Amino acid sequence: MNTSSHGMTVNDFGLEHAHWRNWVGNQSCVRAARAAPASEDELCALIAGATGKGMNVRVAGSGHSFTPVALTSGLHLTLAKMKGVKHIDHERRRVTASAGTTINELVKVLKAEGLSMINQGDIDSQAIAGALTTGTHGTGAALPVLADAIVGMKLIQPDGSIITVDESTPDLLLAGRVSLGLLGAISEMTLQLTDSYRLRERIWREDFESAMEMHDELAARHRHFSFFWCPYEQSRHCYCLPDTSATSKSGRTTDVCEMKVMDITDEEPFEAEFEKVAYSSDVYPIEYVANFHELEYAVPREHGKDAVRAVRRLMLEEFPDAIYPIEYRFTAGDEAWMSPFHRQDSVTVSVSGEPGKDYWDYLRAVDQILRGYGARPHWGKMHFLTGQDVTDIYPRADDFRALRRKLDPQGFYLNDHLSQLFR
Repeated sequence: MNTSSHGMTVNDFGLEHAHWRNWVGNQSCVRAARAAPASEDELCALIAGATGKGMNVRVAGSGHSFTPVALTSGLHLTLAKMKGVKHIDHERRRVTASAGTTINELVKVLKAEGLSMINQGDIDSQAIAGALTTGTHGTGAALPVLADAIVGMKLIQPDGSIITVDESTPDLLLAGRVSLGLLGAISEMTLQLTDSYRLRERIWREDFESAMEMHDELAARHRHFSFFWCPYEQSRHCYCLPDTSATSKSGRTTDVCEMKVMDITDEEPFEAEFEKVAYSSDVYPIEYVANFHELEYAVPREHGKDAVRAVRRLMLEEFPDAIYPIEYRFTAGDEAWMSPFHRQDSVTVSVSGEPGKDYWDYLRAVDQILRGYGARPHWGKMHFLTGQDVTDIYPRADDFRALRRKLDPQGFYLNDHLSQLFR
């Protein structure tokens, strides 16, 4: 067996390699076994066989988490061969898809069927099961986390049996929506959709204080509002953001916000330099390259402006080498037990460290600021929570742990990282 990582590329799931790493290369593991099942029956058999030998099991999704959530020294699974839409219920506007289907693969089918996802994030290459159950979100003050759209799923238990989760099992549904793969490997998922819609996007540049002045109005007036705060000119290039300098009223290139609003429209599609209209899922994604390691916390909405001001001040005064933008978005509260937005309308504040540099003091300083506002982390992005922290900030944490222990008493779906938080 070749355990060398030589010649591997980021997000290489080649089964000949024992070594695996995530999309940005900051998490890796050496797997005792790995497989790419092509069917639910094969998935069940693989899991039962591994746990029968005492092996832990994790499903890697598309490897887009910055945390160790997908790592294991046991059986490592990719569901890249379990893709595709299985059923569309046009009357109820619902879709059932295999768990390895990526968001961009799903929405291509939905577009042809006259349907849309209710909301999306700004990356669409993740597998739906991994993206949604780690708490992925878009932006919109009245729009909840993407997992809120989950109305059903199948959970493969450690013995290979299947639990069907739907609205007739409300506790399982609310626990399973953001479950990090701890309640079972997901083989398929059913999502609530909406009729197809187009979005009108407008982008422009504002000085930071100007952005703060219009913050509340923009959040209330638009379906989607977000911005990237760029401390320096080169910050924009870190995330491949377009050059909106022509829209700036002051002409500043530092300490500026790259603003974006999006709204549903009946207008015909078009594209100009700073505006466009297109099908919903053709507007949401933006281009990223794997050149950052991200931390993101959900801050109670009433503290959003204070929190971003504090992080901005920290970056400018104490960490001037931190050049990556702050991304700032809105998410409505929801009922999922382990959602970062559980019963909390929030803004998310995210920062990034540069690969290859020692960014830990910076990220810990940001963590300390955001914790002071009662923030909760995105489970797929870097954070510093302990098990006690999880208990303190998630009202249903003990209920979730009890359910996890009931379904998986031996902890086959745990790894070292998750054991510290959820055992």
